[in-house]
Amino acid sequence: TTVDLSCNMKQIATGSMDSCVMIWNMKPQMRAYRFDGHKDAVLSVQFSPSGHLVASASRDKTVRLWVPSMKAESTSFKAHTATVRSVNFSGDGQNLVTASDDKTIKVWTVHRQKFLFSLNQHINWVRCAKFSPDDRLIVSSSDDKTIKLWDKNSRECIHSFYEHAGYANHVDFHPSGTCIAAASTDNSVKVWDIRSHKMLQHYQVHSGVVNSLFFHPAGNFLITASSDSTMKILDLVEGKLLYTLHGHQGPVNCVAFSRTGEHFASGGSDEQASEPTEHFTGQDSHTAAHTQSASRSGSHSKASQSHTHRHLSTSSSSTHQTQTRGLPQHSSQVQAQSQFSDGGVPPGLASTLEHIIGQLDILTQTVSILEQRLTLTEDKLKECLENQMEIGLHLQRREEA
Repeated sequence: TTVDLSCNMKQIATGSMDSCVMIWNMKPQMRAYRFDGHKDAVLSVQFSPSGHLVASASRDKTVRLWVPSMKAESTSFKAHTATVRSVNFSGDGQNLVTASDDKTIKVWTVHRQKFLFSLNQHINWVRCAKFSPDDRLIVSSSDDKTIKLWDKNSRECIHSFYEHAGYANHVDFHPSGTCIAAASTDNSVKVWDIRSHKMLQHYQVHSGVVNSLFFHPAGNFLITASSDSTMKILDLVEGKLLYTLHGHQGPVNCVAFSRTGEHFASGGSDEQASEPTEHFTGQDSHTAAHTQSASRSGSHSKASQSHTHRHLSTSSSSTHQTQTRGLPQHSSQVQAQSQFSDGGVPPGLASTLEHIIGQLDILTQTVSILEQRLTLTEDKLKECLENQMEIGLHLQRREEA
């Protein structure tokens, strides 16, 4: 249901309907950590900016803070009276904001682990709440078909954006802090300017509900996850669909870029929690020309399962994108515009695909080793049961004698 990547790319956190939080270590020789503590489905997880903590939100009405290590130490935050659907750290890591079916947004301190205040103007379930990059604002989306902007200091709602056809499942700030994007149940993705309150872009690229989205840290791209079993990468400079990503066998529930923007991970309803990542790299650290590369993944419940996103298709957006205006440009966006304006495939794609094949080979070997270990464990259990039965029969015969 939810996924996030640590700032150093050493760990990936996932949450699932099985009520567990999993921490996947990227080094092959290190085992994954399973954290039990929630009593119902985990709907949101996020690493702190430093990577030293993981926050999780659950249907059990609580938020937990975990230390992502073998000890699985956690503390519980209790103030909501219904399902908690979203948790998000502030940029400085000092605060948390949570969204709940009790129609409220709540802000907490991390170090004192105390509830600070509630924001209460929504009239239906609140699906998502996020801090702005400068931590001055909070954006929230609700089943009441509104997206609200809040001033954190005054605790006032400063503007409401209205959805007419559906409601927003997910909302997030552009890295510049001047725009927001919303993933909607009407299958669309919308981008608004929070200063002029005008819609800048409107993408109709999915054939199913859009469940999640995430801005690339450079601000040039937006990745979306949908119930149509695809992910889309949108070029915000050109205002067009850049890639369609296939791989999940059912709805894609969540997606997240790494802090550097070089990788992203996804999770779906096909019992696959994407622990290793898609690779999204440019030619150098100063360009915004990115391509997509490899993934490995596993399930919360079955270590032997695997899942990969292998199919890339480029698309023109002239038939999908209905409204576009300019977004605030970072210095690297001009290069992205010139590189992709001809609709061609970025030059690094061939080597990237070779990297995918190499990663898949590693994944196949890893799965094979896990299957061997499971088989060995099953054989040992079978042997123990047979020995117990023999002992039991021997004792029974002695008693009869």
